[in-house]
Amino acid sequence: MAAGGFCKLPNGMVVVALNLPSPTAADGSSAVRVLVHAQNRARALTRLRNLGMRAVYLRGNAAPPTPDEITAVLHHPDGLIWRTAPDNGVTVTELWRPIRSLLRRPTAA
Repeated sequence: MAAGGFCKLPNGMVVVALNLPSPTAADGSSAVRVLVHAQNRARALTRLRNLGMRAVYLRGNAAPPTPDEITAVLHHPDGLIWRTAPDNGVTVTELWRPIRSLLRRPTAA
């Protein structure tokens, strides 16, 4: 089960944050933090499921988005971004990336 949480904004929209196994790592050792901006939690999860992440669920609010994460997703035109998830509370200095870069399939050479 993925760790995650949500934050309701003053205008009624929500930002959902989820730590998911990386789709590029075959052994599942690495994780990514995905942020979604949507009308409500159900729509946020539907956006992820429509991208092929079928087994995505949000149970509880154990890891809500930080204020910096909320700012990042609100300023992105797609409202759907990701980066490597922090391990054991270590701060990640990696920039946020659009979800398209995570879901690209490597081409066979």
